Amino acid sequence: MINWKKNLYILTASLFIVMAAMTMIIPFLPLYLQDLGVTDSEQVSIWSGVIFGINFFSAFLVSPFWGRLADRHGRRLMVLRSGFGMAVVMILMGFATGPWSLFFFRLLNGTISGFNPASIALISTNTPKQHVGYALGILQAGAVAGSICGPLFGGLMAEILGFRAIFNITGVCIAFAALTVTLFVKEDFTPPKNEEKTSTWQDFKTVAAIQPIPFVYVIIFIIQFALIGVNPLVSLFIEDLSGGQNSAFYAGLAVSVMGFANMLASPRLGKLSDKKGAQYVLYGSLIGAALFAIPQAFVTELWQLIVMRFMTGLCLGGLLPAANTLIRQLAPEGMESRTYGFSNSFLFLGSMLGPMIGGMIAAAAGVRGLFVLSALLLIIGVFVMKHRVVPRLKQTS
Repeated sequence: MINWKKNLYILTASLFIVMAAMTMIIPFLPLYLQDLGVTDSEQVSIWSGVIFGINFFSAFLVSPFWGRLADRHGRRLMVLRSGFGMAVVMILMGFATGPWSLFFFRLLNGTISGFNPASIALISTNTPKQHVGYALGILQAGAVAGSICGPLFGGLMAEILGFRAIFNITGVCIAFAALTVTLFVKEDFTPPKNEEKTSTWQDFKTVAAIQPIPFVYVIIFIIQFALIGVNPLVSLFIEDLSGGQNSAFYAGLAVSVMGFANMLASPRLGKLSDKKGAQYVLYGSLIGAALFAIPQAFVTELWQLIVMRFMTGLCLGGLLPAANTLIRQLAPEGMESRTYGFSNSFLFLGSMLGPMIGGMIAAAAGVRGLFVLSALLLIIGVFVMKHRVVPRLKQTS
């Protein structure tokens, strides 16, 4: 088996472990805050939102910095830095003494995180270009599978072992994944010689001058904002549709079915992007995501919502892998990781602002209004693809 396939399968398995471990804490984070002495329900809600979001905020700020280091010292090193760093921080979270210390550890975790983005950069730069779409689709499937399993495992183990023990288990799992990468993943990397030192802003101007990279960044932000922004509020919508019967189960089902569809579709759509062009897969997936987002605002039965979420998940499988494939194709030589670093900042910004602004919109216009906004944003993404991305790629080909 040639090295790029070996790297792909080992990193996919490692990413599954990391994403499962990282998402183990999601179901009980508000409950852990209560254990730390936050008893008022309003304060629990506020702290939960802040502690959840601060991780994305710090990751948004530092992603370009890690991208620059990766271009200078190798992408594998960034995977290991993130893996072992997060393992230590996750264990420390189990020793938090109050909400402020948990806040600090989540801030620190976002600063050193990036196992997933670093894995994407490593795979995309060490895979033959004709197979990059397929490889990124497989990697996405592993990440999504871990994200589906993590909350389930975390909820079950928290009931048996308690909240603090889960952080220790999470840290050990991430350390094991990083050790696996250390032992088995190889990178073909030649450090640049006599590279001119530039600022982050200069790097961004260099990357953004290459068309249509800035518009791909906009698409990535829209995807995260429109699709991730809805997720935290789906449970409220389901509670209304189900009449309060088994709401938690159906909320979990609605999230899981979307992730399961994403996992199924991403390798197939990745292979299709290698054959037909990543821009066309991204364009078609955006159209599909927009079309399936609109009916979700008007469903009257729970099964209708679950079906629409599944169909949206199928489209989601072609969005980020195709966008990352385009970035790999367009990135200037020697600046691949910096190009991904800026992309990750847009992704983290969407992940941070989506739930925050989505919550405000849901409070003002209801969750149905939030689905309408998501559809409108995705339609904007379709027009950006049609008029800015696809034509410019035709000009350069």
